[in-house]
Amino acid sequence: MMRPHNVGCSSGHQIPPLRSSGFRPRVVRRAVGLPPLAVAGWRRRLDVVSFRNNNGRKRAETSKKPTDPETVHSDVLAKVEFNSGGNRGQVTALLAYQGLAWNLREHLMERMIATQNLWREKDPKFVYYLSAEFLMGRSLLNTIQNLELYEPYAQALKMLGYNLETLAEKERDASLGNGGLGRLAACFLDAMATMNLPGWGYGIRYKYGMFKQIIKDGEQMEVPDVWLTDGNPWEVRRPDVVFPVSFGGKLKKTVTGSHELVEWIPDEQVIAMAYDVPIPGFNTQNTGNLRLWESLPVNEFDLDAFNKGDILSAYNEKGRAEAITSVLYPNDSTPEGKALRLKQQYFFVSASLQDVLARFKKVHGNQFDLLPEKACFQLNDTHPTIGIAEMVHLLVDKEGLDWEAAWGITTKVFAFTNHTIMPEALEKWPVKVMREFLPRHMEIIETIDTQWQAFLEEKLSEMPKAEKQAAIDRMAIVHPNQWNKEEMLVNMAHLAVVGSHTVNGVAQIHSDIIKSTIFKDFHGVFPLKFQNKTNGVTPRRWLVFSNTDLATLITEALGTQEWMTNCKLLEGLKPFAEDAEFRKKWSAVKRKNKERLGAKIRELTGDDVDTSSMFDIQIKRIHEYKRQFLNVLSVIRRYNTIKAMTPEERKSVVPRVCVIAGKAASSYERAKDIIRLVGAVGDTINTDPEVRDLLRLYFLPDYNVSLAEVIIPAADLSQHISTAGTEASGTSNMKFQMNGSLILGTMDGANIEIAEEIAAIQGPDAKVGDGLFIFGVDAKDVPKLRKERKEFKTDPRWDEIMDMIKKGTFGNDKFEALVDSVNDMTVGNDWFLLANDFATYLDVQDEVDAMWKNQDEWVRRSILYTASSGKFSSDRTISQYAEEIWDVQPLAVA
Repeated sequence: MMRPHNVGCSSGHQIPPLRSSGFRPRVVRRAVGLPPLAVAGWRRRLDVVSFRNNNGRKRAETSKKPTDPETVHSDVLAKVEFNSGGNRGQVTALLAYQGLAWNLREHLMERMIATQNLWREKDPKFVYYLSAEFLMGRSLLNTIQNLELYEPYAQALKMLGYNLETLAEKERDASLGNGGLGRLAACFLDAMATMNLPGWGYGIRYKYGMFKQIIKDGEQMEVPDVWLTDGNPWEVRRPDVVFPVSFGGKLKKTVTGSHELVEWIPDEQVIAMAYDVPIPGFNTQNTGNLRLWESLPVNEFDLDAFNKGDILSAYNEKGRAEAITSVLYPNDSTPEGKALRLKQQYFFVSASLQDVLARFKKVHGNQFDLLPEKACFQLNDTHPTIGIAEMVHLLVDKEGLDWEAAWGITTKVFAFTNHTIMPEALEKWPVKVMREFLPRHMEIIETIDTQWQAFLEEKLSEMPKAEKQAAIDRMAIVHPNQWNKEEMLVNMAHLAVVGSHTVNGVAQIHSDIIKSTIFKDFHGVFPLKFQNKTNGVTPRRWLVFSNTDLATLITEALGTQEWMTNCKLLEGLKPFAEDAEFRKKWSAVKRKNKERLGAKIRELTGDDVDTSSMFDIQIKRIHEYKRQFLNVLSVIRRYNTIKAMTPEERKSVVPRVCVIAGKAASSYERAKDIIRLVGAVGDTINTDPEVRDLLRLYFLPDYNVSLAEVIIPAADLSQHISTAGTEASGTSNMKFQMNGSLILGTMDGANIEIAEEIAAIQGPDAKVGDGLFIFGVDAKDVPKLRKERKEFKTDPRWDEIMDMIKKGTFGNDKFEALVDSVNDMTVGNDWFLLANDFATYLDVQDEVDAMWKNQDEWVRRSILYTASSGKFSSDRTISQYAEEIWDVQPLAVA
């Protein structure tokens, strides 16, 4: 039988042995630590002050670089001249931004080096956050605020004739992520730095990122987001930190006694070069790091081919290498796209693990049994899961460990965060593709799978044979494609569960569902392995910095800024919800934010909007399960209702400005259809003189962090309307809640916990759901309703709207495929139950209108939303990760 063992966490986690004899757990012997930081790539000489600690040893402390406005002004001009090659007498806005950024980076580097030196000296355990996305947004204002340098820098810029906020517009958003997954990772790095936790992020330095979204003739068009056009002053290039990453080739095996040695002879190799992005903590000297990898060719240029006249092939190797880090999530609908995405994932994971092990060996040599005491690798979704096979490869093939020792170490250093409930969203790689590009790793995965299934044979030995085999087949890492039995797939989620000491979901309902659905069998085998870690967002970025007026009002009310790092203190706003004068101040802040968004809408569309209208917002990735289509259907219904009214009746209508924003994946045609429908309906409504003063609908293109920072503070109502049981958590709902936007949504993801927190602050008589506008079926009923969908009788209002769309009411496009996907049971089956939830969705919209007419109650609830948002700070989330999964302790620079 399997025996539990400790992995440096607060509780034991059961990991399967890969031999039937079981694991032989090792006792943790002493405190754990971090290998030293390689800083040779940063050549600037630092003025430092040395002091002695209690042991008499010296370490470096950051110098206190002057930050008075005159000094900043002088230094910015020097940076303009010497770093950017500009003219002191003609400082453009771009040059002023770059000079300011270079100045700030010096502060960051001083702090980062001091932080790394302290961690190297104290040798704490370290967490490495592996993520394919880090949606960082802009860095200028965030850095200034975190370093608490706003006033001197604002004054210095006035001397140059610039406003700080205006200058910030010159910075391009760091295009390193798509949506919630990447933004969550960015929030986590902020929280880790703020809480002084030893930790790094590891990812990819995408040259073009996701894509820049352009709407042309109603269609989403994808063009490269060349965000590095003007350089990136926030990063530090590390030409001294490079590692080879291999692909393809063959395996050479030799047997020495009873030991088989495997040599991987690749036929393609690239170089991973590091770029470091300092991550400042708030109200602390600590500065963390995000290390990003760029892919470079081993041979830059084939001079022989060039000289023979084969000009294009001279650049082939360079092009193949650079393609790996060109675009976030290359379209994998083609074999070439699948191969590129796999290479991309392996590239950054291999470079990251090589980097960590290289630094580990500098301090601890070949004592790899200490690695679980020194490091925890958090897998942010399945994208980095190949790291499990890579760790075995590095330990066995490069470091000479035997298989059992390598696997034992591997299962103690990885933890896995699952971000999806839908099985189709879990990554599965064709064995053929894996074997072609990563032959050694495919062999390792097959060995893991074989021994895993042998373990299950013993573990489930008391089951009837047929039932046992069915369970083993369901938990197999390598299994047939259900749509093509002749094709074998590698299930990366299964590999992550088997190879990690902890698996967590990201909201309580999500964590419960994965234990009863996609990982039900695994939970039966390893009940202690599964945890919940409800997501959180950083209050600094999403309230303090993006909504400064509201943050100031909160600080005045609470009498302290401590809430910025202890969001539980926001509960102190509760009595102010009953204060009429405070509600007026709260409303004034909201109105100012709405005017800012109104100006952005004018900039993007040319239209003026009435900022006294309700601002009704849905911003997130465009996807069928997020149900932007349902939102549009309700807007059409509202349009029909207003059109049917007399002028007198229209006086009672609540004016709304509806905003939808988000990107559709480049190969996701149905999502692109939804974008086209939003635009078509908006064009009809916004130009109709009978309706446009009471209803508007806009699709704002190229949604990113900077646009979100304008939209979220302005929202009166935000919509989070995914089908119950499909949204793992959501984080935009948390951002809207922090900013006092009321929520219309289903009981799905983190909406449930938000509802619980809002009910709790209202008092013992409040019920969960009071304060939110809740509609829709329960998650437990969804499977049954899906089976019955063909017999479901649709609402007459639904039928009317479908007819309107099919008749071409909103332009010439009749959107046949989109309508059929929810309406024609011979073509689609309305998998996300829009028709089932349609009537209750319209009913709750009526409740929203009624509440809006009572502005005192609306604003009172808005205040209570913010007051109850403390749980959803990323500081709380990271604290739980650190205590319950990572076993990492804070260590602050004095």
